Amino acid sequence: MNWQEFTALLVLATAMSFSPGPNTTLSTALAANGGLPRAMRFVMAVPVGWTLLLALSAAGIGALVVAMPSLRLAIKALGIGYLLWLAYKLSGSGTLGKADGANLTVGFGQGVMLQFVNIKAWLLALTLVAGWIAGQPDAFGRFVIVAPVMLVYAFASNFAYALVGALLREWLAKGARLLWFNRAMGLVLVLTAWWMVTV
Repeated sequence: MNWQEFTALLVLATAMSFSPGPNTTLSTALAANGGLPRAMRFVMAVPVGWTLLLALSAAGIGALVVAMPSLRLAIKALGIGYLLWLAYKLSGSGTLGKADGANLTVGFGQGVMLQFVNIKAWLLALTLVAGWIAGQPDAFGRFVIVAPVMLVYAFASNFAYALVGALLREWLAKGARLLWFNRAMGLVLVLTAWWMVTV
């Protein structure tokens, strides 16, 4: 992989990883409601799940998803349903005490599995495989470069969003601020689900 390809990879990774999406929204909301330590389970799950998704895409599963519209539709439907369920749970949490309950728990396993129903994650994985890995004589060597780069970006972006959520936690605890913050985060998830319907 030459330096131009690597630079393009970094630009794509930055744009896709740090733009708002289901992962970054949940990282922010979980940290704002439960604190940074509680959000770290999800923050750590995202790069693990995403790297598994990239590996499966590079191994050919991505081509299967593209070739089978019914499978792609099922992934989209599960992703949309899960995002809407999370938005519903989030929008009803108005106090830190209530938010600390099981309603807003997204654990490590759920975080890993969310990547497999996240259309944004699939689009990025398929773009990386098509643009940087597939059909190249050094495909495995390229995967060995791309995967750690994306793992670092997945962690860094979700940690940054979680850190913002954690820093807002004390301010959000006053009055109805947390309720409106959670409703705003829920709306972002609903808008993401709507975007998933259109792609």
